[in-house]
Amino acid sequence: MPVQTINFHIKGDSRGSLIACEQNHNIPFDIKRVYYIFNTAPDAVRGKHAHKTLGQILVCISGSCDISTEENGRQNTYYLNSPTHGLYISGLVWREMSNFSPDAVLLVLASDYYKESDYIRNYKDFLRLTKEQND
Repeated sequence: MPVQTINFHIKGDSRGSLIACEQNHNIPFDIKRVYYIFNTAPDAVRGKHAHKTLGQILVCISGSCDISTEENGRQNTYYLNSPTHGLYISGLVWREMSNFSPDAVLLVLASDYYKESDYIRNYKDFLRLTKEQND
Protein backbone atom coordinates (compact mmCIF):
# COMPACT_ATOMS: atom_id res chain seq x y z
CA MET A 1 0.00 0.00 0.00
CA PRO A 2 1.65 3.26 -1.13
CA VAL A 3 0.14 5.44 1.64
CA GLN A 4 -0.76 4.27 5.12
CA THR A 5 -0.93 5.64 8.62
CA ILE A 6 1.37 4.33 11.33
CA ASN A 7 0.67 4.38 15.06
CA PHE A 8 3.79 4.44 17.20
CA HIS A 9 3.97 2.64 20.52
CA ILE A 10 4.43 5.09 23.39
CA LYS A 11 6.76 4.19 26.23
CA GLY A 12 6.76 6.28 29.33
CA ASP A 13 5.99 6.81 32.94
CA SER A 14 5.31 9.71 35.27
CA ARG A 15 8.42 11.49 33.92
CA GLY A 16 7.14 11.68 30.36
CA SER A 17 6.74 9.80 27.10
CA LEU A 18 9.14 8.39 24.52
CA ILE A 19 8.73 6.98 21.03
CA ALA A 20 11.61 5.07 19.45
CA CYS A 21 11.88 4.84 15.67
CA GLU A 22 13.80 1.71 14.73
CA GLN A 23 14.65 0.76 11.18
CA ASN A 24 13.08 -2.47 9.97
CA HIS A 25 11.07 -2.67 13.19
CA ASN A 26 8.44 0.07 13.39
CA ILE A 27 10.03 1.85 10.40
CA PRO A 28 9.68 -0.50 7.41
CA PHE A 29 13.02 0.37 5.80
CA ASP A 30 16.65 1.24 6.51
CA ILE A 31 16.75 4.89 7.54
CA LYS A 32 19.25 6.70 5.30
CA ARG A 33 18.16 10.31 5.78
CA VAL A 34 16.38 12.33 8.46
CA TYR A 35 15.23 15.92 8.11
CA TYR A 36 12.59 18.21 9.52
CA ILE A 37 10.61 21.18 8.27
CA PHE A 38 9.89 24.08 10.64
CA ASN A 39 9.26 27.85 10.69
CA THR A 40 7.05 27.38 7.66
CA ALA A 41 5.28 30.47 6.33
CA PRO A 42 1.53 30.36 7.07
CA ASP A 43 0.41 30.07 3.43
CA ALA A 44 3.31 27.94 2.20
CA VAL A 45 2.79 24.67 0.36
CA ARG A 46 5.77 22.34 0.60
CA GLY A 47 6.54 19.18 -1.33
CA LYS A 48 4.71 19.45 -4.64
CA HIS A 49 6.54 16.43 -5.99
CA ALA A 50 6.60 12.65 -6.13
CA HIS A 51 9.39 10.10 -5.89
CA LYS A 52 10.03 7.15 -8.14
CA THR A 53 11.06 4.72 -5.40
CA LEU A 54 11.76 6.54 -2.11
CA GLY A 55 9.92 5.55 1.05
CA GLN A 56 9.21 8.18 3.70
CA ILE A 57 7.54 8.42 7.07
CA LEU A 58 6.24 11.86 8.02
CA VAL A 59 5.53 12.70 11.66
CA CYS A 60 4.36 16.09 12.88
CA ILE A 61 6.26 16.03 16.17
CA SER A 62 4.95 19.47 17.15
CA GLY A 63 1.92 21.43 15.98
CA SER A 64 -0.04 20.29 12.96
CA CYS A 65 -0.15 20.21 9.16
CA ASP A 66 -2.03 18.62 6.28
CA ILE A 67 -0.49 16.09 3.90
CA SER A 68 -2.32 15.75 0.58
CA THR A 69 -1.51 12.72 -1.55
CA GLU A 70 -2.44 11.45 -4.97
CA GLU A 71 -1.78 7.92 -6.18
CA ASN A 72 -3.48 6.00 -8.96
CA GLY A 73 -6.07 8.76 -9.34
CA ARG A 74 -7.02 8.69 -5.63
CA GLN A 75 -6.61 11.89 -3.65
CA ASN A 76 -6.54 12.01 0.15
CA THR A 77 -5.67 14.54 2.79
CA TYR A 78 -4.23 13.49 6.14
CA TYR A 79 -4.19 15.75 9.17
CA LEU A 80 -1.06 15.18 11.24
CA ASN A 81 -1.15 16.64 14.74
CA SER A 82 0.50 14.12 17.04
CA PRO A 83 3.98 12.67 17.50
CA THR A 84 2.30 9.28 18.06
CA HIS A 85 1.07 8.94 14.45
CA GLY A 86 2.94 8.98 11.17
CA LEU A 87 2.19 8.74 7.49
CA TYR A 88 4.12 6.20 5.42
CA ILE A 89 4.42 7.14 1.74
CA SER A 90 6.27 4.92 -0.72
CA GLY A 91 6.73 4.88 -4.44
CA LEU A 92 4.95 6.96 -7.03
CA VAL A 93 2.78 9.25 -4.86
CA TRP A 94 2.35 12.99 -5.36
CA ARG A 95 2.54 14.82 -2.03
CA GLU A 96 1.92 18.34 -0.82
CA MET A 97 2.25 19.63 2.73
CA SER A 98 0.21 22.67 3.80
CA ASN A 99 -1.70 24.38 6.60
CA PHE A 100 1.27 24.34 8.95
CA SER A 101 0.51 25.66 12.41
CA PRO A 102 3.01 28.26 13.67
CA ASP A 103 4.63 25.67 15.97
CA ALA A 104 4.70 22.83 13.41
CA VAL A 105 7.77 20.63 13.13
CA LEU A 106 7.40 17.93 10.46
CA LEU A 107 9.95 15.13 10.84
CA VAL A 108 10.72 13.01 7.78
CA LEU A 109 12.50 9.64 7.83
CA ALA A 110 13.65 8.53 4.36
CA SER A 111 14.72 5.19 2.92
CA ASP A 112 17.52 6.65 0.82
CA TYR A 113 19.93 9.54 0.57
CA TYR A 114 18.97 12.64 -1.37
CA LYS A 115 18.96 11.82 -5.09
CA GLU A 116 17.60 14.44 -7.46
CA SER A 117 17.09 11.69 -10.07
CA ASP A 118 14.39 10.11 -7.85
CA TYR A 119 12.27 13.28 -7.80
CA ILE A 120 9.35 13.99 -10.12
CA ARG A 121 8.77 17.73 -9.80
CA ASN A 122 6.42 18.27 -12.74
CA TYR A 123 2.80 17.24 -12.14
CA LYS A 124 2.21 16.39 -15.82
CA ASP A 125 5.24 14.07 -15.76
CA PHE A 126 3.82 12.43 -12.63
CA LEU A 127 0.48 11.80 -14.36
CA ARG A 128 2.26 10.36 -17.42
CA LEU A 129 4.41 8.02 -15.29
CA THR A 130 1.35 6.93 -13.27
CA LYS A 131 -0.49 6.09 -16.49
CA GLU A 132 2.52 4.16 -17.84
CA GLN A 133 2.81 2.24 -14.57
CA ASN A 134 -0.85 1.22 -14.73
CA ASP A 135 -0.91 0.23 -18.42
